[in-house]
Amino acid sequence: MAEINLIIGLLGMLLILIAFLLDEFSKSIHHQSWQFNVLNIFGSLLLTYYAYTLNSIPFMILNGVWFVAAIVKLFFISK
Repeated sequence: MAEINLIIGLLGMLLILIAFLLDEFSKSIHHQSWQFNVLNIFGSLLLTYYAYTLNSIPFMILNGVWFVAAIVKLFFISK
């Protein structure tokens, strides 16, 4: 089970890093795009779960807030 949790954590980290790198170096995906925010939503959700499995409260709070912020941002972008 620990290996699966690690894979979930690595996948979440990878999604957030991809979103960040695309925002920095891509002309089509930026912090106002739905693609960027979807990557952040799934990445932060996976990292929140991973933090839960580690019982890391600060990491859960950080990624939980990241998740909520990305959801709210996607809502405003879609309007």
